[in-house]
Amino acid sequence: MRGGATEPGPMDRVRALCLALPEAFELETWDHPTFRVGGGRGKIFCTSAADGSTLTVKAEPAEREALLAQGDPFYVPPYVGGKGWVGVRADHRRTDWEEIAELIATSYCLIAPKRLARSVTSPPSLDG
Repeated sequence: MRGGATEPGPMDRVRALCLALPEAFELETWDHPTFRVGGGRGKIFCTSAADGSTLTVKAEPAEREALLAQGDPFYVPPYVGGKGWVGVRADHRRTDWEEIAELIATSYCLIAPKRLARSVTSPPSLDG
């Protein structure tokens, strides 16, 4: 890129997408970033490896099944995989950041209080 600017890394992108959602906040837990919404310590809607190379999000059952059937970059994450969550390798060559934005928005809407979920009418964007 010109002028010494560098393209944002996976963690920068994950953070930007998550924090663009209403009342979302970041809290480091278990030595990695978690993105939450709601009062107090909030409810987690996305977790990420410290470097952003992987993330986990809650998914609707049919969507989760379809994603996992694709294989890489999607996988069943440890601990929460049996509870409706899906893992994504964000550093995979097939990573589609628009799809990740949609997955993050869906996870947020499944976890957030209804009044906040209703305010999300489109996925967050990395543009601008």
